[in-house]
Order: sequence, then C-alpha cells, then structure tokens
Amino acid sequence: LEQCWTTRRARGAVRRAMASAPDRALVRRAGRESEILAADVVVGDVVIVRPGERLAVDGRIVTGATTVDQSPITGESWPVEKFPGDAVLGGTVNGNCAFEMEASAPAESSASARILHLVEDAQARRAPTQQFVDRFARTYTPAVFILAIGVALVPPLINYQSPQFSMWFYRALMLLVAACPCALVISTPVAIMAALTTAARHGVLVKGGMHLERAADITCVAFDKTGTLTHGRVTVMDVVGVEGVSAHGVLGVAAALESRSEHPIGRAIVSHAKTSGVAVAPGDDFRALPGRGAEARVDDRDVIVGSHRLFEERRLCTPELHRQFETMSGRGETTVLVGRSGEGMGVISLGDSPKETGARAVAELRDAGVTHVALLTGDLQETASRLRESFDLDAVHAELLPGDKVLRVEELRARYGPVAMVGDGVNDAPALAASDLGIAMGTAGSHLAIEAADVTLLGDDLSKLPALFRLSRRTLRIIRANVAIALGLKLAFIVLAVFGVTSLWMAVFADTGATLLVTANSLRLISNSPNW
Repeated sequence: LEQCWTTRRARGAVRRAMASAPDRALVRRAGRESEILAADVVVGDVVIVRPGERLAVDGRIVTGATTVDQSPITGESWPVEKFPGDAVLGGTVNGNCAFEMEASAPAESSASARILHLVEDAQARRAPTQQFVDRFARTYTPAVFILAIGVALVPPLINYQSPQFSMWFYRALMLLVAACPCALVISTPVAIMAALTTAARHGVLVKGGMHLERAADITCVAFDKTGTLTHGRVTVMDVVGVEGVSAHGVLGVAAALESRSEHPIGRAIVSHAKTSGVAVAPGDDFRALPGRGAEARVDDRDVIVGSHRLFEERRLCTPELHRQFETMSGRGETTVLVGRSGEGMGVISLGDSPKETGARAVAELRDAGVTHVALLTGDLQETASRLRESFDLDAVHAELLPGDKVLRVEELRARYGPVAMVGDGVNDAPALAASDLGIAMGTAGSHLAIEAADVTLLGDDLSKLPALFRLSRRTLRIIRANVAIALGLKLAFIVLAVFGVTSLWMAVFADTGATLLVTANSLRLISNSPNW
C-alpha cells in the first residue's frame, strides 16, 4: 500500500513538472475558425495560438513570429525565438505574439504526452538494486513468517503453560508486525521515481531505473561531433581580405551574390553579413556553377564565389589568396574564395561552430568521476582535431563509419571501463546500442532520439550530462541508506520482540516509522535546483 501511495505521489510530481498541454485548440478548417478538443486535432490542421497560450499539439509555424517558453519540455532557462518554418512543441508556452502553425502530430503523440508516458513507464524497467531487493523480500518474508510460527509454538511445546503460550503468541505477533518488509520493498522504487522526476524536470529523459543506476558506473564518455559537440549547422568562422580589401568588403560582395542562392553555404554567408551589420544589396543575373560555386553581377561588376579549383581554372588565385586558403583549410574549415572584376578579393571559411556549453560540460564530467573523454566522428581528421583543444578531449577518432564507431566503443570499454555514447540518435544508433549507456541529443522529443537511446537530453544541453551522473551517484547513496535504515530497524525490533523487550504498539511504530523514513529520504531527490 505504501509503495503504491508513494509511487503515485512521485508520478503526480512528474505530471505537474511536465505541465501537460491544454484540452482544447483553436483550429481553422475550410476558412472557418472553431475551438475543438485537442484530441480531435489531426495532422495538417492549421492551429491558431494566441499570446500566452500553452500549445495543444506539436507543429510547425506557418505565419507569425514569437518567443516560446520551452522549459516544461526541454528545461531551457530562456524563451526561444521562433519564426515561420520552425518546429514548436505541445506543452510549451507561447509568448506575447499570436501565430499560426500546422499540426505535425496528434495530441496523444505530442512531446509532453510522449515524455509523460515514458517517465511513467520507466518504473516498470526495474533497477538492478530494486531487483535484488525484490528477490531478497521474497525470501525474507516467508523466513520471518516461519520464525514467528516457531516463536509462537516451540517454547510452549517445550514447557506448556497457558499464560506462557499467550506470552509467546504475543511476541510472535510483535515479530510479524516489526518485521513487515514494507520499508525495505519501497526503499528503491521511491528513490528511483524521485530521481527520474528530477531528471525529467530538467529536460533529461531517463528510460528506467536500470539506466539511471548504470550512469553511476560510467568512467568513459564518447561524443559524436555534428549536432552533439557542435551546433550541426554551417556558420561563417572567418573572413579575410587580400590586396587591401577589408573583411567587410569581402563579406558584403559575397552576401550580395549569395542572396539569390539556396545553398547552405550561401545562406550562412548572408546570415553572417546581416548579423555583422553589413548591408546586402541583391545581385543580378545569378548563375550557379554546380559543384564549384556561383557568379552574378553586383553593382554592375562581375562577382564570383567558389572553390579553390574554380579560381585556379579562372586564373584568379593569386599567391596571397592561395596562402590564406591553405591556412584556413589547414584548420579543417570549409573555404570559399571571393573575386570581383577578374581579381581575387578574399577568403571566407565556414564550419560547424562548437557549442558554448561543451568545454564546461567536459570539465564537469571529469569532476563527476569520468576519467576519459573521446570524440568519435565520421568527419575528416583535420576537422575533428580542431575540437580536441577546444573541448580538452583525451582522444579524437575521425573518419569512422557507423560500424567503426561500434568497434571504438568496445575498445574504449576494454581500456577505460563502462562507456556512455552521446550522439544524435540517428547515424550513431549502432554505437548508442553498443555502449553501456546510450545518450541521445535529439531535437526535443524526436521519436527516433527518444526510442533509440537510454537517455535523451531534450534541450540538447551538454551541461545536463554532469548533473545526470551526479544525480545517479546520489540516488545510489540514498538507496543504500534506505536499505540500511529498513534492515537495521527491522533486525533490532525482531530481536527485541523475541525477548519481549518491546510492545505491539512499538512494533507498529517501528514499521510505520521505517516506511516514513525511507520515503522522506527518497523524496530528497526531487529537486528544482539548477545543479540538481
């Protein structure tokens, strides 16, 4: 009974933390707006979200721009700006601007609903400690029952006296009450549920107690690169002008040409120009050169942006331009050259920028007991090596196929102990499965990320990893303390009951007191602290 009550209480905390989506949504169908049940929203419906409303379903913004508080789902501290084309999640809270979105999933499959369902089901996957306690209780309970029968019957049979039988029967009753295994049985599941609740509150979905316990043993962490240690999108890293041309001049000309381009490199250059305050006047007569670059007319002058090979073919690559190209390429960056009116102007390097929280997270992982941190990536060695110093990594393994990553995980386990693999849950799926603890960096609530890994960092925030390992170790300490409290009190009162030193009321108090103690100790794991 106590186990059911405390488990329901922990699950209630999960429900409050996840702040489930509303029951109704404003939908436009056939040009008419009407408020319907969220459960009746279908994929493709246009949902109108008013300022301050909580989103009923997952979707993608069609019109309007706003900020969204994603903390109920991802644990992010600040509202996130959202624009047309961006994905939004059911259960998050809209800011002060209305927008329209196209539903991408029904209400029962929204991010908040999936998370809540998985957290509630996580308890079914019992932790190793809980399995041990359950096995122990199966032996302990009949043993105590047999002992109580012996206490009630054996002494009176040896020396039968009616008052003596009553006394030994009373002692047997005290023994049964005092030895009730309630506190022992709930010592683990309540702690596990409390820890899972705290993790979920902070945007970390752990798919069961066994995975939470396993995190305490991790001594080696292997990271994927793209989307894990880096943002997973192309950004401008550096701009250099030659022959007296300024970096702003190079960026302005390149952005004017690329404003007509749909290529990721072109979009990155235009975005960087706008962020840098460089005026962008779209060029004319844009023409893509597949596999090499593009050319156009900007301010009535011919402009070209492209690869080193293209500039060699056009005989535009001067010695200074070539030197800058070699320098940037040597850093593992993607490099494009910019020319105007038949002359080289400068070089722009692009890359996947490292996450700002990465270096601090790696340092905190070491403080949390991780002894080896490695990078496993399919990227070129030069690109991967650039991250080694940025993140203070112990080893970098590059140009790996998915199968190669599995072999590396096995090698790391053999050398350094239990391994956690952190990846995006798609290309890294084999390595995630081969590791002792698979941790997915998903776009929040991604089906594949949640289903493929043991743990999902819903906010893609690496700083949550050290907190998870600390929480795991703290949970094990509390479970051990719970077991010690439960067994210690039980054994003490069993002895006292056999010798008749205690009373039935004291036995009841010992049983209830032990249950309350382990419950209160476990609920200490439910925390709103940023450091958990």
